[in-house]
Amino acid sequence: MHTRIYLSSPHIGNMEHSFVEEAFRTNWIAPLGPHVDRFEEDLQKYVGVNHAAVLSSGTAAIHLALILLGVERGDEVICQSFTFSGSANPIVYQGATPVFIDSEKDTWNMDPQLLEDAIKDRVKRRRKPKAIIPVHLYGMPAKMSEIISIATQYEIPIIEDAAEALGSSINGKKCGSFGTMGVLSFNGNKIITTSGGGALLSNDEDFVKKARFLATQARDPAPHYEHTHIGYNYRMSNVLAGIGRGQMQVLDDRVAARRNNFDRYINFFSQKNQEGYSIKWSSEPEGFFSNRWLTTVVIDPKENNGISREIWRKAFEMANIESRPLWKPMHLQPVFRDIPFYGSNISSKLFQDGLCLPSSSNLTESDWGRILDILNDVLK
Repeated sequence: MHTRIYLSSPHIGNMEHSFVEEAFRTNWIAPLGPHVDRFEEDLQKYVGVNHAAVLSSGTAAIHLALILLGVERGDEVICQSFTFSGSANPIVYQGATPVFIDSEKDTWNMDPQLLEDAIKDRVKRRRKPKAIIPVHLYGMPAKMSEIISIATQYEIPIIEDAAEALGSSINGKKCGSFGTMGVLSFNGNKIITTSGGGALLSNDEDFVKKARFLATQARDPAPHYEHTHIGYNYRMSNVLAGIGRGQMQVLDDRVAARRNNFDRYINFFSQKNQEGYSIKWSSEPEGFFSNRWLTTVVIDPKENNGISREIWRKAFEMANIESRPLWKPMHLQPVFRDIPFYGSNISSKLFQDGLCLPSSSNLTESDWGRILDILNDVLK
C-alpha cells in the first residue's frame, strides 16, 4: 500500500524547531511569553492591521468577536451558509440565532444581494441582525466591497472569517483586514499551522485588549484570582506561537506552492475540457488574489458522461489518497434545520457536485503521478 497523500498536510520548515527549542530552553512553556508577542506583531504587519491576539482556535476568535459586539441570547447574526461549522457554532454559544445566506456563483461566498434582502426582511420583522459573518471560502476572497457597503448602510458590524484565507487579498489589501474584526485559523490543515490555533485581528485597540482579557479567564488585576466577568481559556501558548513565528517566515512560499498546485490541476482539467468534458472551478475576479488553500472543482455527472465527484473521491480513497466533498451548507445540516435561510440552491449544488483535491504545499512528483493517474483513469 502506498503512503497516504493527505488533503492538506502540515508543512514544517527549519525555524519552527529553533523557536520551539528556545521556548524550552528559556522555560517559557506556559501560555503567553515572548513568542506570543512576536507572533502577534508578525500577523499585524503581514495582514496590515494595528492589533492582533493569538488564540486557541479560529472558532474561539469568532466567539470572542461576538461577545465583544454584544451578541446575546435572542439576537440574530447573519452568517454565510457555505462554510465550516466553526463559522456558525459560536453564534449558538451566545444563545443567538444564525441567519444563513446562500452563495453567489463567482466566488462561492456570501451573495451581497441576498445579504441585503435578508437584512431588509429581518428589519421588517424587528429582528435587525447584530453582526455579519462573511467567509473567504477555500482562500477565495468574498465580494467585500459590496458586503461592506451594505453593512455600512444598515450599521451592522462585520466579523470577517478569513480562517482559510491568510495570504489572500483584494486589490492588495489582505483578507482579515476588511471587517470590524478579522479571524484567522492555524489548524493543522491550514496554509500555515501552529498545530491548533487562531487569531483575532482589528484596528480597534479596545476590542483586542478586551479579547486578550476574556481569553485568559477574565482575571482582574489583583494578587488573588478576582473575576468580574465570565472568561475563557482561549489564549495560545508560547510554544505554539513559536511554531507560528517560524511558519510566518515561509508563508509566501506556501501560498506560491498552493497556487502552483491550482495551476497544475487547471492545466490538466483545461485539456480534458477540450476533449469534451465540462469540469468547472472558481476563477479570481479582477483584483482578487486567492491563496488557493485548497483546489476545488465541480463535476456535474449530467455533463460528464455520468462521472460524479463521488466516483473520483472513492477512486482516490482506494488509492490511499484523501479528497473531500465541498462543505455541506449550514442550512442543510440537521442541527440547523429550523434556521432562517435566504437563497436558492447554489451552495447545495456546489456541495452535491464539488470536490476538494489534494492540495498540500509539500506534494512530491511521485504524489502528483499518483493523483493524475487516478484522475485520468476515472475520466477514461
